[in-house]
Amino acid sequence: MRIIDLHCDALAKIEASRGTLSYTDAPELASNRDRLKEGGVAVQGFAVFVDPALPGSMRWQSCLDQIHYFYAEILDKHDDMQLITDWSQIAKLSEGKIGALLTLEGVDPIGNDLKRLHLLYRLGVRSVGLTWNHANQAGDGVLETRGAGLTSLGKEMVALHNRYGMLTDVSHLNERGFWEVMELARYPIASHSNARALCDHPRNLTDKQLIAMFERGAPVHIVYYPEFVVDARASGPAKLADLIRHIDRMCELGGERHIGFGSDFDGITLTVEGLEHAGKSQNLINELLKRFSEEQVRGFAFDNFADYTAKIDLNS
Repeated sequence: MRIIDLHCDALAKIEASRGTLSYTDAPELASNRDRLKEGGVAVQGFAVFVDPALPGSMRWQSCLDQIHYFYAEILDKHDDMQLITDWSQIAKLSEGKIGALLTLEGVDPIGNDLKRLHLLYRLGVRSVGLTWNHANQAGDGVLETRGAGLTSLGKEMVALHNRYGMLTDVSHLNERGFWEVMELARYPIASHSNARALCDHPRNLTDKQLIAMFERGAPVHIVYYPEFVVDARASGPAKLADLIRHIDRMCELGGERHIGFGSDFDGITLTVEGLEHAGKSQNLINELLKRFSEEQVRGFAFDNFADYTAKIDLNS
């Protein structure tokens, strides 16, 4: 079954290696090309994540370096990888092709220069999370204690996303910022978040937030990181059944047609049993088919996100 995975951090790993890791089959990459093919991943979201510990003057270069590797190491060296810049391309992917979607996880590299966001769009970025876990010039992340929402600049960025048909990703925003995005964004999404009612971590979304997303028709993509799957007090490793509980919860809240996957492979150090890398993605599909209809599972895996993005109309 074809899968859309909205979030991996392979680019940061390739940048850290200075391009020496082979995207084709490097075992260090949980989401390498061979593993995507093995796991039936038909569209992969590649996040640009710049280490917030970098000095501000170096962040823009790190962002550009990762985009360079996206083109030079992933697209240029693999004829079966296809750049996604128009949402309609997802439904038209040829058999054997893997769509490559460029995203931005935190706008720290942009500084206060909106021209850079325009440029990132032209370089292929189609989904933007305003923050990572901490505060930046756009707003407060989930771990920022002051609890402020979006800045004026952050609101300008959302307006630019709306203009270009870019997704505004809420996965790392704090709750106040989340609600402001819900007021302002035409195309909100959570690329890798779970249900906070089942795992009380600030990276997860409350029932109220999930319901608001689903009422807007906005996708919420479950994340495979055990820390966001099971309570820290749980004994033993996270299992597929634990991950599926989050899908059950979201379905109870009206999310059946809005659920997707956002693995966070290559950005996580621990994994769910049976989901150690992208090549094992069909293990999740097989477990889901024991609980849901084939149509429902195809929705979670691919169709829900494809349907959402197919409705993005820049002329409306």
